[in-house]
Amino acid sequence: MVGIIIASHGEFAAGIKQSASMILGETEGLESVVFMPSEGPDDLYGNIQKAIEKLGTEEVLFLVDLWGGSPFNQSNRFFEENPEKRAIVAGLNLPMLLAALSEREDYDTAHEVAKAIISEAKDQVKVRPEELEPKSEGKAVAASQDDTPKGAIPEGTVIGDGKIKFVLARIDTRLLHGQVATSWTKATNPNRIIVVSDSVSKDNMRKKLIEQAAPPGVKAHVIPLKKLVEVSKDPRFGNTKALLLFENPQDALKVIEEGVPIKELNIGSMAHSVGKIQINNVLSVDQNDVETYKRLKELGVKFDVRKVAADKPVDLFKLIKEKESEGLKL
Repeated sequence: MVGIIIASHGEFAAGIKQSASMILGETEGLESVVFMPSEGPDDLYGNIQKAIEKLGTEEVLFLVDLWGGSPFNQSNRFFEENPEKRAIVAGLNLPMLLAALSEREDYDTAHEVAKAIISEAKDQVKVRPEELEPKSEGKAVAASQDDTPKGAIPEGTVIGDGKIKFVLARIDTRLLHGQVATSWTKATNPNRIIVVSDSVSKDNMRKKLIEQAAPPGVKAHVIPLKKLVEVSKDPRFGNTKALLLFENPQDALKVIEEGVPIKELNIGSMAHSVGKIQINNVLSVDQNDVETYKRLKELGVKFDVRKVAADKPVDLFKLIKEKESEGLKL
């Protein structure tokens, strides 16, 4: 596995490492090195050397804050020792780090990972209002080559095999956020993220924020429950690979009972509120939730309890069983 060292002036590197762990979970092969005002170049060099030793691999990717700054200069000394197996990328930001952590699962060398993360790190630099963003000729060319059908597609048209693909159906109170936009999008490769909620579909502000939070290359939509039932039976969505997001298990049950073919639910996050009991660090349920999960199980739905894709699945009903003394009943 490619080792990653993030290095910065001040505590930036340590903070961005913590941010990544909140989104992707704790990861191996990642070290942070901070350069403090009281330290000199030799101190920084020694700390980077210690970080390399902790990684235990010659394939090392350095992510640094500034090209030409001290973290870059000292990392460059180690790069020069073994340029065939090491790489440096400057301009460190969180999307860059998340991309590196994900891409190294597919690549074996630091050079390959470095090459793969550049476009994603740049694509996430955006501005609002959108008219402040400089026009890109490359983007215009890409748009002109888009082969997505334009305009309304006549009813009854069969696209692909005529069946929408649900690459993931997730219960998550927060809906579309960092863990979904990075970890789960990378793991499931959807071309659409669909938030399914009657309440959110009526809230124009929340809808807009969700649509704008979609990762590069993926479109986000917010639709009511009834619309998902219709879409699941519409042959015009045959080329759609959808990642579904529900706020609660009750909404998922309603669409499944209406015939939406969801075979498995990823239980990712259910926020604590009055009357709910915490069954692990991210899931809180009440008796209504328990009864809903039991009904889903009767319908043949399987459960995948994971916050991020890298986590190990746990048994939902075992977690509930352990809380029977606090009032939950199976």
